[in-house]
Amino acid sequence: MELSEFVLKGLQYLADPAHFSCSAFSALAEASFRSLVHSGSAHAVLDGVDMQRMDQALVKHCHAAIATCILECVKQNADRATISTCLEDLKFDSERIDVFYSLYKQNKSDLENVLSSIGRCPPHITDASWRLEYQIKNSHLHKVSQPSYLITLNLENGGTRAAEDLNFSCTLEQLQDLLGKMKDAAKSLEKATHL
Repeated sequence: MELSEFVLKGLQYLADPAHFSCSAFSALAEASFRSLVHSGSAHAVLDGVDMQRMDQALVKHCHAAIATCILECVKQNADRATISTCLEDLKFDSERIDVFYSLYKQNKSDLENVLSSIGRCPPHITDASWRLEYQIKNSHLHKVSQPSYLITLNLENGGTRAAEDLNFSCTLEQLQDLLGKMKDAAKSLEKATHL
């Protein structure tokens, strides 16, 4: 696994019993998995009795390091042998490796769902339709006599989410402005791809 120096250093602190007791390591590992699966739920454990006596900058550094390692393991669909080898290289003892792997195995499917829900690209337009609407009077019975366009853009998401429609109404001037901006964006993309 490719991990940055910052992450490797944080994991080395976690492997060192002088910095983290086995119970503190277990609590931090559990909090890290929980915070990735359920956003914002790690604060209670990170503020626990074991963690209050420790340097908070070190705790946060190690939390970020183990969270990064967890996501990298899930991303690469790492098995026990890969995880064990990586953690052994960082001087983790077998007990800490077992704790990490059991939490990994327990939360892997939830973490895969979290990672798969992150879109790879913004939705893109697959189709457009429009309809001309002519408003004669408004709700206050004042004469308006103004045309407007009802636009429907069909959007396709790159992930597993279903396609959706974007509906809006605009005047002729707003529609011409939108068309001009879309043409400018298309030209900019064309120029960028030729570089």
